[in-house]
Amino acid sequence: MSIRNCLCLAIVGWGLTLPAAAQTVSFTVDDGPRIDPTPLMTPAERNEAILAHLRDKGVQAMFFVTLENGPDRPEGLAMLQRLSDGGHLIANHTVTHPDFNAETTSLDTFAQEILTCDAVVRTFPGYRRVFRFPFLREGAAVSKRDGIRVFLREHGYRIGYVSIDTSDWLLDRKLRQALVSSPTLDLTSWRALHLAALWDNAQAYERLARQLYGREVKHVLLLHHNLTNALFLGDVIDMFRARGWRIVSPDEAFEDSAYQVAPMIPRLDGSVLETTAQALGIPLQPALAGLRSERRVGEEADRLAIQH
Repeated sequence: MSIRNCLCLAIVGWGLTLPAAAQTVSFTVDDGPRIDPTPLMTPAERNEAILAHLRDKGVQAMFFVTLENGPDRPEGLAMLQRLSDGGHLIANHTVTHPDFNAETTSLDTFAQEILTCDAVVRTFPGYRRVFRFPFLREGAAVSKRDGIRVFLREHGYRIGYVSIDTSDWLLDRKLRQALVSSPTLDLTSWRALHLAALWDNAQAYERLARQLYGREVKHVLLLHHNLTNALFLGDVIDMFRARGWRIVSPDEAFEDSAYQVAPMIPRLDGSVLETTAQALGIPLQPALAGLRSERRVGEEADRLAIQH
């Protein structure tokens, strides 16, 4: 029986009404630790704030490291050490965060980025041989997609899929721009927008997961190592728990069969749930009707900036 047919059999009753189950989510954080300057906090303060949120809430996260954002210099490497010392998991997100879909990014160059990052991250106790594609893009050309799959398999890597995609990176950019213009900016509305955007996307992808699998999926949430999460990550964790979601380690979440789909999906581009649905010809709507798109988040952030 083909992998596609096996998966189709596993995705049972997606049009039926199913009993409710407690949703489950894990936290992953991309692109850090960052040492670029921002308003309100130094790089070390942002890192410590993220650590404090996770420690205080009893959550273990997986950090997907982009080497050039900080850990290729002593101050960034010290911040990465703090994340590892805090009991968190460390994984690979390349050196320079290249777009593998771009024609200018060759397979050989991309593979070397992974190896160079690995040489740093594998020295930490929380290291996991997990790789996440920058921009969640597996390569537009079939030859690149097939080549990188062979490379990752030969080097023992699993793919760090995302089930709940977000635009927190865009909200963060807009917030930092607003703070430059208004250093005493009231953050209340920005916090509310961040929480609402994450919640809408979590609900949308949960609907798609149930449509696909007819069951609860252990979700992998994508966040970024930035000022917004340094400010509000504790509130995000509290929101999920207050609404009945259980938080688990990324190690546990990645064991879910929803993330064992690489041979079947034609090409990863975004949330693994969207990619799987498209591979099976299952419509994304109405499940994703409430998704907060990148455009919508940007427009709402722009309105907040004007209001202040």
